[in-house]
Amino acid sequence: MKKALILLFLFLGYRSFSQADYSLPYVDISKILFADTIVDKMSYAYSPVNPWQKNFEKLVFIRTGNKIINIPPAKISQKIIVRFNIFNSADSTTAIFFFPGFYFDKITLYEQNGNGLVNLPGILPHNNDSIGYRLIFLPAHDSATLLAELHQVKTYTNTLRPRLINSIYLPSYIIQLHQQRHSLDDATYIFAGLFLMMILFSMANYLQGNNPDFLYYSGYAFFCAAMLFTKSHYAQQANTTNYFFEAYLDFILQSTGLVFYMIFMQKFLETRRQYPFIHKLYSIGILLLSVSILVYSYLHFFSADYSFEYAVEMGTKILLLVMILIFIAYSAKKWDDKLLRFIVGGNFFLFIFSILSQAFIFYNWRLNVPSIFNSALFYYEFGLFLELVFFLMGLSYKNRKLIIEQTKERERLKLENERKEFEKQLAVVTAQQDERNRISTDMHDELGSGMTAIRLMSEIAKNKMKENTPKEIERISQSADDVLNKMNAIIWSMNSKNDSLGNLISYIRAYTTEYLEGTSVFCNVSIPDYIPEKELNGDKRRNLFLCVKETLNNMLKHSKATELNIDITVSEILTIKIYDNGMGIDLQKLRQFGTGLQNIDRRMKSISGEFTIENNKGTITTLNLPL
Repeated sequence: MKKALILLFLFLGYRSFSQADYSLPYVDISKILFADTIVDKMSYAYSPVNPWQKNFEKLVFIRTGNKIINIPPAKISQKIIVRFNIFNSADSTTAIFFFPGFYFDKITLYEQNGNGLVNLPGILPHNNDSIGYRLIFLPAHDSATLLAELHQVKTYTNTLRPRLINSIYLPSYIIQLHQQRHSLDDATYIFAGLFLMMILFSMANYLQGNNPDFLYYSGYAFFCAAMLFTKSHYAQQANTTNYFFEAYLDFILQSTGLVFYMIFMQKFLETRRQYPFIHKLYSIGILLLSVSILVYSYLHFFSADYSFEYAVEMGTKILLLVMILIFIAYSAKKWDDKLLRFIVGGNFFLFIFSILSQAFIFYNWRLNVPSIFNSALFYYEFGLFLELVFFLMGLSYKNRKLIIEQTKERERLKLENERKEFEKQLAVVTAQQDERNRISTDMHDELGSGMTAIRLMSEIAKNKMKENTPKEIERISQSADDVLNKMNAIIWSMNSKNDSLGNLISYIRAYTTEYLEGTSVFCNVSIPDYIPEKELNGDKRRNLFLCVKETLNNMLKHSKATELNIDITVSEILTIKIYDNGMGIDLQKLRQFGTGLQNIDRRMKSISGEFTIENNKGTITTLNLPL
């Protein structure tokens, strides 16, 4: 009996059904326990922005069996009129929420009454998603044909999927919408966190290395992180913040981030110097994005026609993809450049996954996989992630290469400084040698000739006076001889032409033979058969010679020796051993030799040498000098 009454109600209606659209089925709102999609139970039409209410019957309504209606970008600027029939079979008034889908910022409900429309009160729920829902009341056993005027947000991702939701369970329904994106939101927050870490990493690079390039990369990472975080945080929310982000801020954040990225790449790759073509390509991209941001902003705020705004956004994205292709093609010619290969790899994967992301948006693909893999945003984020991975590999390679180059440069500068220091020291030594040579020449020419003249004149005076020669003249002749010998030794030590080991050994042998000539001491000087080419500066030669001279003088004065031997050996150490067959030296009574022996010890130490003296059937003096 009850079913019969319901059928009769549907046939006759509490109101006159002559006013209803009989082509549409009626939805019993009292039977909706949670939510019901009415895409297949409604029709829709596009209307110009101008008032349509008086001529609504002339609108061309469309019916579709699809679960989701994708709205073409050319229709975004027009209003959508949705018509559907409802009735209430319950014995009391039923309240239901009408939800047309996301990205409708203005919703007005009308009830069709005959050939006219009655404006229904737009009752909104008390929550943050208020502007996307409208509350409908229908009395018991009543029916109505409703029309919903939908004003669209300017975004090409808009879809029409009207739903009727039980008013009691609206909060649960909103929670369910958010839970559907749970895995995608988690992934997005992770990607946003990665970019946040890159901001910190870039700032650390800037502060530690004073590298301004990374300020631009931190700008790119900031805008990418802001875009991803905002997109996920406000997703599935029917409020003005989400609508503003989707309609305007999304593109602006993305484009601004890319401007910072291109500026960074120009400096990171040093394109002006190394890759002029890439530098021009990036400069064109920066100009394109800057102009697009300005034009897009003007059209968004000052033009009602979305088609131009859509053309700017899509044109910009297409041109950017073309630029990536050009960049990849150009870089393929420079495949030997490993750093460029890393950047190309990241751009290639970003290009692939950006295309895939746009395909999911345009064709509304739905695969039999977890929901996260049906999201266009996930593929774009994954492309950004791969681009980031390749960039970090490129950065690691560049840093490693930079460290090697800096190490080489430091070594080069060190060698250069050492070379300059050596040249400076060489110049000083050369100047000293030149001065020594000049002084020795002057001494030889001026003092030597003078002392020779004094000696000759004293000898002439002695010959003239014969037996009546004063002792003073004898002393003058003797002193002239001594001074001349000392002066010759000084001249010899100062002349840089004599700075060799062989010259020292020859000079010691010649001096010893000449010194002991005319005495009762037999002299034997033993030298090596082979004397290596070793440089020995004047200071070392002079001190060694004076030590030998002092030893010969001590032997001649105190030893009463009849034979003297000098053995000279050369290895890593020059050893001069002087020994005689005299009475030997009393090591307990060295005071009488104190000054002479102390002078020998001091001279040998001053040239890093060693002096020893011992008594063994005569006196043995040993002089050692490391070569």
